[in-house]
Amino acid sequence: MNYRMDLSQYSDQPISTQVLLGLLRGYSRPYDKIMEMVNQGILVQLRRGLYMTSPLVSKITPEPFLIANHLYGPSYISLDSALFHWGLIPERVFEISCVTPKMSKKIMVQNAVYSYTHLPIAYYPVGVQSISLTKTQTVLIASPEKALCDKVITTAGINLRSKQQAMAFLVEDLRIDKDQLRELNTTEMTSWLPVCPKRKSIQLLIETLSAL
Repeated sequence: MNYRMDLSQYSDQPISTQVLLGLLRGYSRPYDKIMEMVNQGILVQLRRGLYMTSPLVSKITPEPFLIANHLYGPSYISLDSALFHWGLIPERVFEISCVTPKMSKKIMVQNAVYSYTHLPIAYYPVGVQSISLTKTQTVLIASPEKALCDKVITTAGINLRSKQQAMAFLVEDLRIDKDQLRELNTTEMTSWLPVCPKRKSIQLLIETLSAL
């Protein structure tokens, strides 16, 4: 059985144990075969029950954002990772930052760090988009507006009390260009206020953006 060829069909996605068992149905001890492939470097174990192929199988691998969605969920890409993806902050971030309604958690896989920050379930789904990174890889990510709100909400010690303080946080701390701030959809952000943590800070953020 040419399982490497079969595995290559799934090289662009995280692979569940159930999928692997289907590919290895001709083996009498498929779980042992899975562990053998991990030990041989053919598969990479992302977590219990979830794997991806290694470059030994295919040069195509899942994008880090897609891995993050599958590694711990429900979750979506947000905070610095989303802000950089949308071109709002200038520095590339190497930790993949996510938001989840579950407990906060950090997971390391192949020297990559995936961080998951808890936010309340009522607020969690607003402003989340599904975008295509490649023809076959689609991920959940915060919109630019949601990523910015998430950043304000989850940053310890940030309680916005004035427009001057808000602008300092946006332009000096985060280094977001004012022209980009003007493009943010404050109407949509306002619709989230009933479920927002740090509601007063988000209200002031919206007022600051609206005044630009």
